[in-house]
Amino acid sequence: MTYVYLHWRFGMIPPGPRLPSLVQTAWFMRDAPGMMERLHRRYGPIFTARYAGYPPEVYVTTAELAAQIYQTDQTGGRAGEARRDFLEHMVGAHSVLTLDGDGWWRHRKLLNPPLRAKQVAGYRDEIAAIAAEKIATWPLGRPFTLRERMQDITLEIIIRLIFGIRDAGRVGRLRALLPELIETGGSMQLLALPERLRGMAARVPFLAYGRFVRLRDEVDTILFDEIRHRRATPGGTDVLGRLVETELGDQEIRDELVTMLIAGHETTATGLAWAFERLLRLPETMERLPDDEPYLDAVVKEVLRVRPVVYEAPRLLDAPLRLGEHEIPAGWYAGPYIPLVHRDPEAFPSPEEFRPERYMDGHQNRAWMPFGGGRRFCVGAQLALLEMRVIMREVLNRLELSAPDQAPEARRLKNVTLTPAKRTRVIARARTPARTP
Repeated sequence: MTYVYLHWRFGMIPPGPRLPSLVQTAWFMRDAPGMMERLHRRYGPIFTARYAGYPPEVYVTTAELAAQIYQTDQTGGRAGEARRDFLEHMVGAHSVLTLDGDGWWRHRKLLNPPLRAKQVAGYRDEIAAIAAEKIATWPLGRPFTLRERMQDITLEIIIRLIFGIRDAGRVGRLRALLPELIETGGSMQLLALPERLRGMAARVPFLAYGRFVRLRDEVDTILFDEIRHRRATPGGTDVLGRLVETELGDQEIRDELVTMLIAGHETTATGLAWAFERLLRLPETMERLPDDEPYLDAVVKEVLRVRPVVYEAPRLLDAPLRLGEHEIPAGWYAGPYIPLVHRDPEAFPSPEEFRPERYMDGHQNRAWMPFGGGRRFCVGAQLALLEMRVIMREVLNRLELSAPDQAPEARRLKNVTLTPAKRTRVIARARTPARTP
């Protein structure tokens, strides 16, 4: 405590609002993007926020400062522990999202092969077929919200290509259970519940945590049964089929399957919703799609720059971290606020402009971090990018979309992601003549 006081007294701790932590927590939950914008304007590229029940968190908003935080992956930045309070109840203790050290590295090495770009490219035709099947059910000629439709597609991809489940009864049950599990498990009401109270809350039927535990148990029953079945009949091109051939135990595989569900279902669907929310207000960009494959890939990357779905990638510090004139104490969180890093003009010239050309000709930019950064870069990034390209092409080949309201949709905090406030409202009409996919 004395250490922190002296650092505050002599200006070494980054500045931040002096509001009580409960007030800052409520502000963040009500308007996270607005809060971050305001703190950035007032305090500059590095500032501190405090949330009830958690260590203080230092946010940075430039690519240079973000790179310094990611370097702590080599020297004591614990990304797994930083996520544990928020995610372990859902993904378990054996997830690449919640592990650190040797355990994390072991899992990461085993997950890399089935999720490499060359491996997931084999899913292209199946993703396209799933998307076409779902798109055919969309309403025509009247407004509807696109985000839920995208969630239907990405959930089906998880069930068929990640879990590899074919039994109609199990597939139907998972279609019903998984969206409710994600919605309940990711709610702010549950995330704010202290760990010490969760055991008691699980025994109260009408509380959200009790409902979540029952949903989780039912999903786990299906997944563990599927894992045992796949061990008895090995093979298959889905990710589960490949994981049962590794050294991972049943619980470890279950945790990684749920991790891929959490990290690859809602986030990819939200990225797709943002893609169309942006494109419907950029007709010149829309006109070049979907036939120009390199341009489509660049559009996806630029969408994820201007509207990243995941807003932060924190580390829990094992040791003090020096950032410019500031020093962050051990035991605090530090991480980039990704939407503002993506607007750093040193990394992205004219950052307010939508310019897919930034990524043409194989150009790479380390400041682009919609999937995090450092050693903890998301292992499923290549699958997510493939899904976005294929699904966008399928939609554009079959439908003409328009926006009922041309005003841009605001960003809203939903669970732990930033989503379009109106969930991307569109009107769809059949494309005539149909483009050739």
